[in-house]
Amino acid sequence: MKKNMSFVLMALFAIVFAACSKSADSPTTPPQSDNAAKVREYILKLGFPENQIVEHPTEFMVEGDISFPKNMKVPEGNLKSEQYYTGSTVTNVTNIRLKVDASLSGLSSEINSAIAQWNAIPNCSVNWVLTPTGPYDVLMTNANLGNGVCGAGTFPTNGVVGNLIRINAAYIAGNNFAQRARTICHELGHNISLRHTNWAAAGENPPGIDVPGVPGTDASSLMNAGQCGIGATVLSAKDILAAQSLYP
Repeated sequence: MKKNMSFVLMALFAIVFAACSKSADSPTTPPQSDNAAKVREYILKLGFPENQIVEHPTEFMVEGDISFPKNMKVPEGNLKSEQYYTGSTVTNVTNIRLKVDASLSGLSSEINSAIAQWNAIPNCSVNWVLTPTGPYDVLMTNANLGNGVCGAGTFPTNGVVGNLIRINAAYIAGNNFAQRARTICHELGHNISLRHTNWAAAGENPPGIDVPGVPGTDASSLMNAGQCGIGATVLSAKDILAAQSLYP
């Protein structure tokens, strides 16, 4: 999420990333050199314009904080459009195993706070579980993403949760506790398929589609883009409704 850039919960088309029913510590992915062109083509098929795809040595980034690794497994089949989410929900959200790298040990309280927000949503099956050792579904690690980028998540693919979250710990160190927890909470939302709620104001493409039953923009949404250090620190009423709609 970038400072002073706006965005919203959006929906796309099929989805972006991870590997299915994966219980291993390290996901198996195709060689990067053979796969990057396929990944770029997939991003374009999702509706993102060429000029919004930012290439880095090991990944493509869109919307400032969404990562498409060059070695990701590209989903096959036709893409379908749905909400302000990616169009692909996570099949098993009742036990999302999150492993936090030792590089983020200084943010353990903020991580616990962010997880607690998602897990406390009533009538919602989302449940994040910290797993210090053993198999995991999502790895959260520290990364220098450059000035202006506070964190980066990955969308789910084929029903499997996005398997990586990176937090720019040094960059958000000057923010207060609630804002640091907000960054983490925001990226957790991306990994279960939520897009930026303020996509239209941010000029993001492809256009967002409402989560079923939760239309319209939301200035109070924690999933708004461009608000690192200044955004909402708790999930809004519409954020909660969106989670309940996607994961009853």
